[in-house]
Amino acid sequence: MIKWLAAVLGYMYFRFPGAILGFIVGSLLDNYIRTSGGLFKSMAGGQKQTVSPGDFELNLLSLSSIVIKADGNVSQQELDYVRAYFIQAYGKERANATFRTFNEVVKNRQVSAYNISRYLAARTKYPTRLQIIHFLFGIAQADGRVSEAEAVIIKEIAGHLQIGARDFESIKAMFFKSTNSAYTILEIEKSATDAEVKKAYRTMAKKYHPDKLGDMDEAYKKGAEEKFRKVQDAYEQIQKERGL
Repeated sequence: MIKWLAAVLGYMYFRFPGAILGFIVGSLLDNYIRTSGGLFKSMAGGQKQTVSPGDFELNLLSLSSIVIKADGNVSQQELDYVRAYFIQAYGKERANATFRTFNEVVKNRQVSAYNISRYLAARTKYPTRLQIIHFLFGIAQADGRVSEAEAVIIKEIAGHLQIGARDFESIKAMFFKSTNSAYTILEIEKSATDAEVKKAYRTMAKKYHPDKLGDMDEAYKKGAEEKFRKVQDAYEQIQKERGL
């Protein structure tokens, strides 16, 4: 289309030589737009970037190492949790290959929570990033409790992943029990009306539904199912407290 328009414009200004030149330039533009996915996408910078499975695994393992080292105590239970999770997600052979790559390339280098998180934030969907935060809290709790240092670093990572403050507090409340935990999980105040509680439950159930991670591995879906159950448990606890 552009080549003919360019040919006409070229003819109008420079006659036959202009028409030929316009046709050639227009043909090049047509080909570029066709291969790049359209003029609008070309102008807007193309499609959203994605992350390969291998890069995702390596970056997730790097974030795991940051959390494990956060309190200055490398817990064997936390290491075992990560290993079991990766084996469940990817199989023993693939998980071991990821661990080897991490040990060879990343382990002895300075790992930046900011750089890794921003990289993943630009390349993953929001439900996937929510599940990353849930996974990191799972690591921290593997030795029996989430330390303050671990909670701080996970909050920092959540910020870099562009996780909303209320979503972060909701997931955190699944690992820190308090009198208001159920309400925090549903992202509402204790003073909320019964109708607001029901509405919040429906909203959170939809947000944390495992189907949101349809393109992820089975282990991530199981993690999402655990998160989904926490929402259900929170709602049932509030119902019991209020006699609903």
